[in-house]
Amino acid sequence: MPKLRYAPACDVEAMAKDIVEKLDMRWIRLEHVRFVRSMGSKSSATARIYGLPKSFQVAFNLPPLYVIEVISEKFDVLPAEKQVEVLVHELLHIPSSFSGGLRPHGKAVNDRVVRRLTEKYLSKLARR
Repeated sequence: MPKLRYAPACDVEAMAKDIVEKLDMRWIRLEHVRFVRSMGSKSSATARIYGLPKSFQVAFNLPPLYVIEVISEKFDVLPAEKQVEVLVHELLHIPSSFSGGLRPHGKAVNDRVVRRLTEKYLSKLARR
């Protein structure tokens, strides 16, 4: 059985940085967000986001931190537009308070909002 492995995902980080800049997601402090690629996951997800719980922040005197994980077997085979959509979705889970918590699916994180922002981003890319 293959072991679950993680590696930094610099390409995903660069894509997310461009998304955050072009969509003016000013509340996202990318210096406190890390991106990893997992290999060997059995998850049905394409990507996941993790926030550092407040209790850890206080106990270890840490700022709010986030990790976005892309599942290599699912994410890497997607066309570029779908990868953007997945990253937009994960970034939307970061609340405007940048507290370490996560926004749930609902008013701020849903297919309609993700599609609208993805289209806005792609249209800005096309204008380069």
